[in-house]
Amino acid sequence: MQDVTAPISPFLAPGAFVDSGAPAIVALAQRTTAGAADPRDAILRLYGTIRDTVTYDPYVDFTDPASYRASAVLAAGRGFCVGKAALLAATARAIGVPARVGYADVRNHLTSPRLYRLIGTDVFTWHSYADIFIEGNWVKATPAFDRALCERVGIDTLAFDGRNDSLFHPFDRSGRRHMQYLRDRGTFADVPFEAIQTDFRRDYPNLMKGGRADGDFRAEAVAPGGD
Repeated sequence: MQDVTAPISPFLAPGAFVDSGAPAIVALAQRTTAGAADPRDAILRLYGTIRDTVTYDPYVDFTDPASYRASAVLAAGRGFCVGKAALLAATARAIGVPARVGYADVRNHLTSPRLYRLIGTDVFTWHSYADIFIEGNWVKATPAFDRALCERVGIDTLAFDGRNDSLFHPFDRSGRRHMQYLRDRGTFADVPFEAIQTDFRRDYPNLMKGGRADGDFRAEAVAPGGD
């Protein structure tokens, strides 16, 4: 059970990466949630917008802090799971809803052959989601994979109702394994950039050479068991 008694204030304040005070973040949050019936409705609107209009792209510069910062991901219109989770948390805070970022190590059975060759494994450390305080409870929401990518590779877009945790489906539409959670790393008020860098340098030395790895992940990605 998640702790609902912890102080809320750290999860409302802008951070270095969950930079909820950035003008573009505030503008997106206000524009997306205008006319929302209640905070849960507002968060659902933000979730859908960030999931589907910010393209999932793991070909980023993993050494660049901008790849992890909400406002920079919004400006780029694309990002990987850490940046997209930070963006969802930042927009939630911008409308006064407490939010934090959480992490887990996962085995991802959906990737591109090129990305697999680059990192040499299907285990992804520090996979990220947003953890949002709605109606008195912390609820996990994972906005990483956009609808267009999901349709291409044959997995359902990840739904979120604001009451139940929204984590990756273990199987795709054909019953093939998709995502397996291996280790819970907990939640943080802001992206733990230095800790992530330390582990990425150990686990993915090819990714950490600096510079963006060019590629079109949406075109390259294959369903589990695909070719």
